[in-house]
Amino acid sequence: MKDDNTVKEEIYVNKPLSFSRIMELLEEYPHLKKITIPTSLFARISPKYLQALEELGVSVVSIEKKGRPKKYSEKDTQKVHTLLKSGYSPREISENLNIPLKTVYYLKKSPLKPGRKNKYANDTVDEVKNLYKQGVSVKNISSKLDIPLRTVYSLLKR
Repeated sequence: MKDDNTVKEEIYVNKPLSFSRIMELLEEYPHLKKITIPTSLFARISPKYLQALEELGVSVVSIEKKGRPKKYSEKDTQKVHTLLKSGYSPREISENLNIPLKTVYYLKKSPLKPGRKNKYANDTVDEVKNLYKQGVSVKNISSKLDIPLRTVYSLLKR
């Protein structure tokens, strides 16, 4: 009975191809014809190794992306977008389609949460900046607008 490895003609390698690694692969897969490798590793392979493999009848090909296959298809993404446009909330979509809430946010390609709301309106921020430009000290701005001193510094950075 033949071992599965001996009849393989094509393999995927995700480690650098050194002389010793190439020799191991050739011993393990005697019928090897093609090695696929990530683009980032392909760029680091010595041209001498590539030429030697080519002479042995083994081609080395770089591939863009291997990775884990996607769990949800483009069809699922379209369903999420359609339901969002119809007015459903991400939580409702998650329950209806039986997809985790995080995945719904991922498929809609937006951040999970809108973020923290600003405590001070843009008018207040503008006022702080204008007072500072007029030469009013941060301490005086803080007491005049009843805003903590550290917050005034933070608002000036916005």
